[in-house]
Order: sequence, then structure tokens, then C-alpha cells
Amino acid sequence: MNIDWKLAILNIAVVLLLSPLLEGVIRKIKARIHSRMGPPIIQPYLDLLKLLGKEDIKVTDNFLVSISPMLALAAVMVSSLLVPMGTIAPLGSSGDMVAFIYFVGLAAVAVILGGMASESPFASVGAGREMMIFLIVEPVLFISLITAAVNSHSMRMYDMVLWHQAAGPKISMIIAAIALFLALQAQLAKLPFDIAEAETEIMGGPFIEMSGPKYALFKWSILAKQIIFTSIFVQIFIPWPKTFVFAFDLLITLVKVLVVLLVVCLVDVVNPRLRIDQAIAYFFGVIIIALAGLAFAMVGA
Repeated sequence: MNIDWKLAILNIAVVLLLSPLLEGVIRKIKARIHSRMGPPIIQPYLDLLKLLGKEDIKVTDNFLVSISPMLALAAVMVSSLLVPMGTIAPLGSSGDMVAFIYFVGLAAVAVILGGMASESPFASVGAGREMMIFLIVEPVLFISLITAAVNSHSMRMYDMVLWHQAAGPKISMIIAAIALFLALQAQLAKLPFDIAEAETEIMGGPFIEMSGPKYALFKWSILAKQIIFTSIFVQIFIPWPKTFVFAFDLLITLVKVLVVLLVVCLVDVVNPRLRIDQAIAYFFGVIIIALAGLAFAMVGA
């Protein structure tokens, strides 16, 4: 396996260390929209440090409760090595979109396992909702990436970036980008699709029995996924501008990630939570849109 270790460390550092900062910016903007001062931008860092320093209370002897948070964060870290951030991914020659989908799916499965194993009725309901959301949202990501793969004739994501940057906008890629953007809100567990957690209904869902370090790892993996999913979206489906100078391209990627997250924040602020049946109906429509993009790609459009 050929790994660029310096690039791997940089990708993990960007995903793990910058994700709380972006979350802090989003919280601040949401507070201002609500005419509040809001917490300081560094509050997510303080929250994580506080949780990591708390006592690890065990609600059950099931080993899955202890392993699932570590599994979730580890899967997110590995998936970050498959994301091209300004240049080829650290595992670019050893992994492709199939590996990426596997590892981000593994992170969702870890949440489901942790919720089911905690033996709480609220956690079980939340885990069931997480499973349903996963089964209807993940196909959108897969179909959108397959559309890019068909067009670029490669399953490596940096090849998709280079092809789209050179070929320019195509109907199939525009449709795939729309479908993926419509699913992004659910991938990031933001309103109106934070159905699995739903604090006002099931008090945190799969995380209700998680405390201290375990909850910190879950929270950190969720924050990290915000950068990972938005990076995939802006890199593959909005690859312009591209200077082919790594430092500039990384900075451009992060700026685009911030812009997309701000849009996600606005959607989160102005929308109420959907019921699970409403979300399923919505995503069936999004899957149809994504399939339309794939159909256009198959005929070369």
C-alpha cells in the first residue's frame, strides 16, 4: 500500500482539528440569526475537552457500547485519507469511492450498534431511525459518485476532480450535484433531518446513554464528517477554481467548505424537524433525481 504519510497526517489534522472550529463558526452564526450572542467560537473545543475529562460511566457490560465510539472515529479518520483536499488523497492509489463509502457507512453502523447495545428504549428508537436514514441517504451518495465515475472512467476520486475540472459542467454532473446537495443536510445530521437524535422527542436517541469520553468520540466523528462530506461535494462537483498549487487549492477547498456549511446552517435554522415518513418520501425523490443524473452520464451527457 502506497501512503503519503505527510499528506495523511495533514488530512487527519484538517478533519479533526478544524472541524470543531467550523462548528463554532456555525453556532455563532445561528445565534446571531436568532438575535443571541451565542457561545464563543472555540466552544466546541471546550465541550470536547470537558467530555474527554469526565468519568466514563458504564450503563451496561456490552462491549459494543465501549467499542462503537472508537470504531466511529476510526472509520471517519480512515475515510478522511480517501478525500482529495487540494491534491490527490493520501490513499489515492490504494483506495477509491467504494472504500470511501464503506468507511463512512461503517461510522454510521457504529452509531447504530452503540445505540442498540446501550439497552435504552430511547437509544433503540434513535438507532432504528439512524438505520432508516442511512439506508435512504447512502444510495444518493453512491449514485452521485457513480455518475462522476462513469464520466471520468475512474473510481478514484481525484481522477473525478481532474476530469470535471478539465471537462467543465455537464448535465449529468449538475443533476448529481443537486441530488448530493439535497442529501447533504441529512449526511451532516442537521435540521430538518436530525431525526435520529431529536433531543425534544427521544432525548439524543442513540447517544442518550453515552457519557464522557465515549460521547466525545461520537461528537468528534460527527463534526469531522461535516468537513469530509462537504469536501467531497465541493471537490468533485464544484472543482473550480483550481491552481494546482497545493497550499492555494487546500485554502480554496476550505473556503468552499465553509460556504457550503453556512448554507447548511441557514437551512437548519429555518426548517422544523421532519417525521421519519416525510424524510423517507423526500429521499425517494432525491434518489430519482440522482438516477436521472446517472442516466445522462450513461449516454455521455
